[in-house]
Amino acid sequence: MWSSLALFGGKMNDKFVIEMQHITKVFPGIVANDDISLGLRKGEIHALLGENGAGKSTLMSVLFGLYQPEEGKILKDGKEVKINNPNDATALGIGMVHQHFKLVECFSVLDNIILGVEPTKFGLITKKEARRKVMALSEKYHLSVNPDAKIENITVGMQQRVEILKMLYRDNDILIFDEPTAVLTPQEIDELMIIMREFANEGKAILFITHKLNEILAVADRCTVLRKGKYIGTVDVKDATAEELSEMMVGRKVQLQVEKSDAVPGDVVLSVKNMVVASKQHKNNAVKNVSFDVHKGEILCIAGIDGNGQTELVYALSGLEPIVSGSIKMNGVELSKQSIRKRNLAGISHIPEDRHKHGLVLDYSLEQNLVLQTYFEPEFQKNGFIKFNEVRHYSEKLIDQYDIRSGQGSITTARSMSGGNQQKAIIAREIDRDTELLISVQPTRGLDVGAIEQVHRQLVAQRDSGKAVLLVSLELDEVMSVADRILVMFEGEIVGELNPKTCSVQELGLYMAGAKRDDMNGGEK
Repeated sequence: MWSSLALFGGKMNDKFVIEMQHITKVFPGIVANDDISLGLRKGEIHALLGENGAGKSTLMSVLFGLYQPEEGKILKDGKEVKINNPNDATALGIGMVHQHFKLVECFSVLDNIILGVEPTKFGLITKKEARRKVMALSEKYHLSVNPDAKIENITVGMQQRVEILKMLYRDNDILIFDEPTAVLTPQEIDELMIIMREFANEGKAILFITHKLNEILAVADRCTVLRKGKYIGTVDVKDATAEELSEMMVGRKVQLQVEKSDAVPGDVVLSVKNMVVASKQHKNNAVKNVSFDVHKGEILCIAGIDGNGQTELVYALSGLEPIVSGSIKMNGVELSKQSIRKRNLAGISHIPEDRHKHGLVLDYSLEQNLVLQTYFEPEFQKNGFIKFNEVRHYSEKLIDQYDIRSGQGSITTARSMSGGNQQKAIIAREIDRDTELLISVQPTRGLDVGAIEQVHRQLVAQRDSGKAVLLVSLELDEVMSVADRILVMFEGEIVGELNPKTCSVQELGLYMAGAKRDDMNGGEK
């Protein structure tokens, strides 16, 4: 059905506000964009769908002037334009919210929004009018922000609002959203979808890069699919299904439902008793008297709306943050005072929430990152010297096994890889360590449906091999389909224990919102 569609989705006589014609972009060892054409109409939301490393962000970076293509041209309102840098893009009305935000953390919200286009009078920056415009835009689009808050002190959802306001402040009418929902809660995602539709209704043109099929079906008008740097096709979303889009993206049928047998829990691996963790944001504790056990052969999921103590809980378990009181025992051995390395050696693997801050050394090579926690083992060193051939052999094995795509294989710098492939590298490293407990926080964040399918299978395989899996996820579908047992956190406390087989998504949502809770001693209140 796809081959019969015209290059830009059918109606060749429609006017495009932006056209990218036959774009080719090459990096060392990889053709990131191979003769790709794309047309964007005024007042439409055009989704760009593809696997991790398919070339989506690269194509948008070409449009925004961050990269120069080897071949092809860009047309604005039918006239060819040259976009040498982001300033040229801004002058043409093109704005971009990047997958990893481009904000100065020690600056205020207002300073970040006006950065580069500061209003001046007699050579001095005047913020009064800028503040008035920012607050007017904030109110109009329901993007409530505190203009005086520092970026380092606000949530990722709030940071994204700042990025959107940066575009609106510059009067951009062509808006690029690169994986905008990857770090948002379900509630924030719903809000963003409404805002995007408002933009489109006003006549703005939106390019929306995502892996999430349900978001495309909910909000997009058309969808262009890329696979391994090549153009596959453009479809009208109203005529497409999730199964058809996933097959276009991956090149095969994808199992969208998790298949697993019933869990057979064994002995307790991790036991947490009365744990209290302080908060860096406010005077109240982030984790309040939390107790739970994780057994061999089960996937226990901690669910909750972002900011309810899950992050601090995981930091305490992995050793990134100290605990105020309580105990953390692994196979009966107290770990609460132990270093991160000793916890790792005791049998804990950790797929972290923030892959850049805690998962990778971005300026190390891929192979160096894959042995970060094992380089000192006899397999990879002798008498203090690294066995580089063994590291390379191990790295190539994981790259093949976990389909980690990069331009130069093992020697690729981690920073240059796509976000999804950075995530795959972390997952490969942590699962291959073959530990007794896998702490997995937002493991499918930024992954395409094919990679999500693979990760879910790996989590289930870990469980079925007798390992204990502690999953922390904001994705309700993931929680319901992967977990064997669910604990809900609200305001730092465990407020409910649920069985995904017998509870509904609505009931889970009530617990997450704090509208319902168990006393955890059998009764409900």
